[in-house]
Order: sequence, then C-alpha cells, then structure tokens
Amino acid sequence: MPRIETRGRLAPTPSGWLHLGNARSFLLAWLWARKAGGRVIMRVEDIDLGRVKEGLRDQALEDIAWLGLDWDDGPHAGDPPGEFDQSMRFALYRRQLDKLISMGKAYPCVCSRKDVEEASSAPHGDDGPIYPGTCRGKYRTALEAEEKTGVKPCWRYALNPGEHAFHDEIKGDVRVAGATLGDFVLWRRDALPSYQLACAVDDGVMGVTQVLRGDDLILSTVRQLALYRDFGLTPPQKWAHVPLMKAPDGRRLAKRDGDLSLKALREKGVRPQRVVGLCAYSCGVIAAPRDIAAANLVETFDIHGLKDRPMPSP
Repeated sequence: MPRIETRGRLAPTPSGWLHLGNARSFLLAWLWARKAGGRVIMRVEDIDLGRVKEGLRDQALEDIAWLGLDWDDGPHAGDPPGEFDQSMRFALYRRQLDKLISMGKAYPCVCSRKDVEEASSAPHGDDGPIYPGTCRGKYRTALEAEEKTGVKPCWRYALNPGEHAFHDEIKGDVRVAGATLGDFVLWRRDALPSYQLACAVDDGVMGVTQVLRGDDLILSTVRQLALYRDFGLTPPQKWAHVPLMKAPDGRRLAKRDGDLSLKALREKGVRPQRVVGLCAYSCGVIAAPRDIAAANLVETFDIHGLKDRPMPSP
C-alpha cells in the first residue's frame, strides 16, 4: 500500500484578533504535521459573512507567519487568490448540499431557535438546544416548506441516532450517540453554509489527513465524520482535540481578550519566540517557559505527550 502524505491544516477565522489560544492550537497543528514530514494547508474560514471584519484576514496570516509557522498551500503560497478562502467556495458547498438532498440525507426545516427551545423533547447539547426532528419528513422541498409556512427554511442533516465513534490521539476512543446531537443545520436560511458542511467538504477535497483543534469541537468531529461518508470523501485519519487555553485569571480565553491578542502583544514588543515558548510550555511541549523558535520544537514534538498547564502571563 502506498504511503499517504501527511497533510495538516491551519484554519483561522477572521472575525476577531487571533489570541494566545489560537496561537497554541496553530503551533501544535503545525508541529504535528512537520514532525511527520508533512505539508501544511492554510485555509481561511470566513463563511460567516456577517461576522467577518475587514482587514482581519491579512492580519491573521501575518500573525501566524510572525510566529514562525509557514505553510505549503494556501494564501501567499503560490495558489490562485481565493482558492483557500471559504467565502469563495460557496458553489462547491451548494453542490454537496444538493447531493445530500438527492440522497434523502438533508431536509428543509422552518423551526426557529425559539421553536426548538420550547419543544418539550429538546434538551441542551454542546451547541444549544438539541433539535427534536420536528420537520424531518414533513416537506418534500424547500419551496413547499416556504409556501405552507411563509418561512424561508434552512436545511438540516438527518443524523443517524445510533452510536458514532472515532479515535482521538489525546482522548482515546470517543463514542457518542447521534440522538444526543440531533439533526444539525447544513445550510442557513440566510443562504450561508454551516461550519460543519464547509469544514467537512474542504478537509475532504483538500486531502487533509490529520486535524488538531480545541476540545470544544469534539462533537463537531462526530458530525463531520458522518458527512464525509455521505459525500464519498476520505476523512482525516488522525484527530487530536486539545484542552482550551485559559486566561491568567482562569477564564476561557476568548477573542474579546484584546490585551492577549497577538496583535497587542506584538505592539508591546513581545518577541515571537516568547509567545511560542509560553504556548509550548502550557501544553507540555517544553518543561519550563523559555524563548524558543517554533522550528526548534519539531524534532522532539510528541502528540501523545501533551499536558494541560496554566498559561503564564506574557
């Protein structure tokens, strides 16, 4: 059997300044791919057009390069402009949605978030109330749904309620009942593709073989694995979900923490080697905080040796 080339990816979302938590995830994903001698794809996940802010795409790419992380495919790597920006790939996503519709795996839904919240059978999951399947099998087409209700529908995926499982390099075997996730949105009623659909399509089409991201997205992996199968795409063979970084005061680090953004740290004169060292220490890649270049961490990197430590203040 021929050896499959390792292909990892970095996927910034230009809806806010990149912060230390983003930096750590990108660093680990980059180290994992480079340790295997693999390629790194840069993909800009900008499908949520209402939240994308002007200038943040270029700032994110600049910040990632400042950290010492390079990439082989994507913006500024010789590829056609926009080919690796999700906002330029909507036609591809729509074709894949139409494929699911023709297979009977997607259906129109007119339920509002309030409708779902008020449903007696709708407990809460990782992404809010779990959809109880009210519209599954109710309408043949989106046009029929809109004509009967006066509501423009979204499209939902009919998820198998049985067990879904995959192996995580950090957490081990993960098993989740589809019934605890519900039928998730594929295409929003404002004509935007969902993160689940776009991510699964792109990872498959771009030949991504491994994905590292925060453990808040572990259930997204379950959803996306179902989509790869129905799309007929090869899913990534390896997954790793890392604990989310916390701010020095113990809160989950978020984009609102502007003083911990890479842009703010750069403007204060913090060196990239300092940021890399802090991120590496916070997940056990190095034993003590110290300034170090990302390239100098590749040789000793071990995806199975990661730890969860408090992030020192920069």
